[in-house]
Amino acid sequence: MKYDFDKIVDRHGTDCYKWDMIAKRKLPADTLPLWVADMDFETVPEVKERLKEVADRGIYGYSMLGDGYYHALKNWFSERFGWQVEKDWVIVTPGVVFALAAAVRAYTKEGDSVMIQRPVYHPFTNVVKENGRNLVNNPLVLENGKYHMDYEDMERKITEEQVKLFLLCSPHNPVSRVWTKEELCQAAEICKKHGVIMIVDEIHCDFVYEGYHHTSFGTLSEYADNAVICTAPSKTFNLAGMKTSNIVIHNKDLQKKWKDYVNGSLSMDGASALGMTAMIAAYTEGEEWLEQLKDYLDGNFAYIDEYLKKYLPKAHLVKAEGTYLAWLDLNGYVDRDEKKLEELMQKKAKVALDEGYIFGEEGRGFERINVASPRSVIEECMNRIRTAFEEEKLV
Repeated sequence: MKYDFDKIVDRHGTDCYKWDMIAKRKLPADTLPLWVADMDFETVPEVKERLKEVADRGIYGYSMLGDGYYHALKNWFSERFGWQVEKDWVIVTPGVVFALAAAVRAYTKEGDSVMIQRPVYHPFTNVVKENGRNLVNNPLVLENGKYHMDYEDMERKITEEQVKLFLLCSPHNPVSRVWTKEELCQAAEICKKHGVIMIVDEIHCDFVYEGYHHTSFGTLSEYADNAVICTAPSKTFNLAGMKTSNIVIHNKDLQKKWKDYVNGSLSMDGASALGMTAMIAAYTEGEEWLEQLKDYLDGNFAYIDEYLKKYLPKAHLVKAEGTYLAWLDLNGYVDRDEKKLEELMQKKAKVALDEGYIFGEEGRGFERINVASPRSVIEECMNRIRTAFEEEKLV
């Protein structure tokens, strides 16, 4: 393997949220964090080189999106997903969560209903509730170890609650589902039928494993005009700190409403010089790095799965079709007692994971583990969990 993903990079003392938040949350100093969804790997070497070149210029004034930016973006999505992204559809924002919140404000008014599918990335809940909208949950159904959508519940609640906006996570965080084209079309048809705008978060689209295929919503010609599609290089290439995401809106009316709010009400425009540089370098020079990374992550998932079968047989790892997030069902040991599980993980095992309940009631008794770390870190995490469970006489 050309790239060394086993390398340990010490991120302590760098104002790194993932590692330096341990002290602020008053957790034990030797806590191992596998919560925040960024990676403990250095990014693509070419990205580092291009950023150094920009830094060496010594002038960091206002920037504009040049042809090279759009060319890199269009080529990436065309070659990997068959999605032909037009320049006029692209709006740059500082992040996908910002875009979700902006969409809620741009396309709904206070008191309107917005649908999400729990268990889901917790900012989905926050951007609805904190903006005074009515949250409508269409919970995913776990059946035979795999999640699927409940379309009957979806349509009934859309009708009864007069839902205006639907936030879809594709691929799904935290349950790691990669929705099929048929699943996406069925949800999209219901939304189209009832005049519901879809906001599709595709930030994890580049992490899809063998046997699965990500269908970009933008390739669904019959439905793409009813959607705002959120993308970013941040998860793919560990660039979250660059604050650069690409929001793609086909529909001119939806574009206008977006710009009236974001560019008008918020007076927000422009892009980060470093973010633009990083994205161009990543999308033009990072493909080999990404493919090797995916193989490595697949190995991390396999390690966790085998470890559980050997040492914690009543635990279950939901099959990861995409993302770098392991969704671990520990209800065989804690029976949906999320507080007991949280205390066990943080005080006994000394691992900081994302507790399942933060993704909704449906996540009780689950843990989300970020597997984008060197194998030795994953091994240490699993050994700590096993030891804690043994000391508590749960196994």
